[in-house]
Amino acid sequence: MDLVIGSLDLSAHVDEALAVQAVAFGLGPDEVAVRRQIVLRHMTYPGARALGATAGGNLVGFVYGMPNDRTHWWSTVVEPYLRANGHDHWLDDSFVITELHVHPAYQNRGLGRSLITTITDGAAEPRSILSAIDTDSPARALYRSLGYRDLARQVLFPSAPKPYAVMGAPLPLRRR
Repeated sequence: MDLVIGSLDLSAHVDEALAVQAVAFGLGPDEVAVRRQIVLRHMTYPGARALGATAGGNLVGFVYGMPNDRTHWWSTVVEPYLRANGHDHWLDDSFVITELHVHPAYQNRGLGRSLITTITDGAAEPRSILSAIDTDSPARALYRSLGYRDLARQVLFPSAPKPYAVMGAPLPLRRR
């Protein structure tokens, strides 16, 4: 089956994208409902854009992000952690990867790598930042292989049960 990566109208395909995220990230219906509103709001922000990966016409992975803005909720939460580590300048002139998810049946095929490198290759900013659950995971290994490094660890988001790491990388991302 051919895998195709291309531009994604995330507002029009939010439910398909969140179905992928729910399976990949283990989200329940209540969490999906909350995230639906967040995604729709994010897609109204200047410079927000998304890419999707399809197989046989079905969405199997997606990434979205935007130029970072210190007034956005995520930035206000991570800023004190970054400042404590001398890295709060990373909040300026950065393209933030808001979400990146690949359906488990399509993981380990390079889709996540292709999605994140393609979206950041189109960024005007000189660097990228993101947050990921602060554990030794395949996602964190992928980000490290692309040149992301830890800027802050044990970052606590309200209502998130696990701590996160904030990571940053210069653009373009490292290739194999």
